[in-house]
Amino acid sequence: MKVSQKIILSILLLLTLVVGYFSIEFIHGFSSAKQSSTVKKVEPKSVPTTLNVALIGSDARSKDENGRSDSLLVAQYNQKTQQAKLISIMRDSYVDIPGYGMNKINAAYSYGGVDLLNQTLKENFKFEAPYYASITFQDFIDCVNELFPGGVKIDAEKSLDLDGVYINKGEQVIKAISQQLKDVTSIFKLPKAVGKLLGSIQTNLPESVLLDCGMDFLKDNNKKIDTLSVPVDGSWDFNDNTPSGSVLELDLTKNQEAIKKFLNN
Repeated sequence: MKVSQKIILSILLLLTLVVGYFSIEFIHGFSSAKQSSTVKKVEPKSVPTTLNVALIGSDARSKDENGRSDSLLVAQYNQKTQQAKLISIMRDSYVDIPGYGMNKINAAYSYGGVDLLNQTLKENFKFEAPYYASITFQDFIDCVNELFPGGVKIDAEKSLDLDGVYINKGEQVIKAISQQLKDVTSIFKLPKAVGKLLGSIQTNLPESVLLDCGMDFLKDNNKKIDTLSVPVDGSWDFNDNTPSGSVLELDLTKNQEAIKKFLNN
């Protein structure tokens, strides 16, 4: 056998081993998440170029409950231009939840899941997020720990606030994870972590779309993500005397206008 043929065969063997390893690790992670999850995947009939996706961090402790959406973000992603925008909605925002009356927005998911949450967004902020991705905090922590057992290093001057008050710090978290993924050891852990993540997420987006969006993000980790925190400055008042406890009372018109301008700009 010629030397060139041996080299080609060696390369093919190496590629086969790498692909095999990544596939096994992905399946391992996906299967382990599936065994401890009751996630029901709902495939939409068609997916538009521009997606509005509600990203829900749930505090659910039981598989039989939705839990409250203690972290609520809405991501708009254009698959053609690969442009991403992120709206952070503070969980103490006092809104009218259809059929339930005034309450904090994070109660909508607990009362009626993603359908009621989307109705609440439409009624109060005049926009919809027909797609969603929901994960419990514990599942998210497990996925991050799979990739980074030593934690994610973040240079933050202030402590992170899950309400999104420091939304720029949330962007720091995303960029920090992306940067640390460049490490060789993290790359080899990625297939299992991705499998675990896809097995843990409850979503109505096809997994192929999730993977495509994720790959777009990883290919260009220096890409700027436009962000908006709701309520916007000067559009809310603090009230600690309501049946729901301490809340943020909103000027809905100001926030509706800000969201419309942000998404359509």
